[in-house]
Amino acid sequence: MRLAVFFFTALAFAQPPKPVPPVVPDDVALDFDVEYSRVGERVALDIFRPKTGGPHPAVLAIHGGGFRAGSRASYHRLCIQLAQKGFVAATASYRLAPRHQFPAAVEDVKAAVRFLRANARKYNLDPDHIGATGGSAGGHLALMLGLTGEMTAFDGTGPHLDQSSKVQAVVNFYGPTDFTKSYEASVDAKDVLPQWIGNDLAHNRKQHLVASPLFYVTPLAPPTLTVHGTKDTYVAYDQGRWLDERMKAAGAVHELETIVDAGHGFKGQDLARAEGRLLAWFEKYLRPAPQRKILISDHGLKGEVVLMDWPSGKEHFRVPNGRGHDAQPLPGGNILYTVAPDKKVYEVDPFGKRVWECCDGLEHPLAAQRLPNGNTIIGDAKAGRVMEVNQAGQRVWNYTSDDLANMRMRNVRRTAAGSTLICVEAVAKVIEISKDGQQIWEWQAPEKDKRRLYQALRLPDGNTILSLSDPGEVVIVNPQGAVVRSIGGAKSDIKMGWASGIALFPNGNLLISDYTGRRLLEVDPAGAMVNELRLGPRTVASLALVE
Repeated sequence: MRLAVFFFTALAFAQPPKPVPPVVPDDVALDFDVEYSRVGERVALDIFRPKTGGPHPAVLAIHGGGFRAGSRASYHRLCIQLAQKGFVAATASYRLAPRHQFPAAVEDVKAAVRFLRANARKYNLDPDHIGATGGSAGGHLALMLGLTGEMTAFDGTGPHLDQSSKVQAVVNFYGPTDFTKSYEASVDAKDVLPQWIGNDLAHNRKQHLVASPLFYVTPLAPPTLTVHGTKDTYVAYDQGRWLDERMKAAGAVHELETIVDAGHGFKGQDLARAEGRLLAWFEKYLRPAPQRKILISDHGLKGEVVLMDWPSGKEHFRVPNGRGHDAQPLPGGNILYTVAPDKKVYEVDPFGKRVWECCDGLEHPLAAQRLPNGNTIIGDAKAGRVMEVNQAGQRVWNYTSDDLANMRMRNVRRTAAGSTLICVEAVAKVIEISKDGQQIWEWQAPEKDKRRLYQALRLPDGNTILSLSDPGEVVIVNPQGAVVRSIGGAKSDIKMGWASGIALFPNGNLLISDYTGRRLLEVDPAGAMVNELRLGPRTVASLALVE
């Protein structure tokens, strides 16, 4: 009996103390000791949140301790500070060596990111803007999150595997980057690394390489800040310098903040400087940029009209368009678009329900535009016909020409003056037709036998903006036909295969679809590219701003 009492008493004393929640300010909410995984053992998060606003960008803070020790409580102060700055800040425990060797800790912090993303609504966080930070071993784990975000090799078997563990920004405080060079320049690597990796360098060099963030650097790495002291005897300053060189060579965004004469673990002014850089970094790279809504018509294999954010590319709504060419946002959230295989023009409401369609007798509709009077102008490329129809589908205006038939025409747009711009794609020419069906203006691109013209829009100043192929170019011409501005083309730094859809931002910037380049470009009035979105499989025929 005495032996049993002694055994259970000793066991009770051997248990780690129960974590104690910190005191938080009135403007911060705390979710304390939230289990996020139980693979091998229970691991938990302390989540600090602003009480108002949101959804907020998030930061995962990962403690150090040589992969063998440390506590998530060491980041409580910083997490409170981040929450007061408008971030959801979580600090994580993870499995420690020697009981749990690499890659257990990496698997855990990936599971922590997945947990946050899966519970974004509950914790009022933005799942598209999550960062990671940590010091020493925690810096290493934050780097592994950033540099292996597209990989599944370290996902493990934890929960929420349907979610991504990718982070969008990293701040690394003196984390090791190349374990193959740690032994020669660290006072404790010979004690720490064999316990975590399972062997020393002489007996398992490959695993040291596999565990080193340096060897996962690619151009896709998220923006990363490294803060390192020059007199660090635990993780040599060279470890941060090597990462800086490797990431810059790869074209990734990286900055190395060097703190002269600082050692391992910042204090005083060095700590204030490091944390100041951290806050600025996450403000810059995690705070979502202002977004506009745009509508694109994907003529590629997916064949969809897509409502998305610009410049992030986040998609909100999709409707099949049979690889159609044109789409227009309408008041109230409705969408007008062409579906050539159906020989129809459709209008759907914000829920995708069809509320209007037109018209019997179409052969291959490529262009459609809802006019201020409620009528719709339609370009039928096979028939060589441009017509205006009312809501009942009855023709109220018609223009037909053999020069437009057999797929020679492309986009059609009505001007504010009531004339109609018709792109004769086959000969790289735009013609302007008056209300009574007479041609009143035209513009012919040079090298008409080699180039194609996709879209033409009349600008408020009377000039006309046009998109061309081979090479891709957007030109603005005046009423006399002189080119007053050119973006792309043979002489520009911006190279496009085929410029198709175009739209003008209120600030004068242009949004251009590089059709064959499968990307969208935003170009400022000086001709410099300010945003680019690679579209993967999508080939965008037309686009429009959603007001």
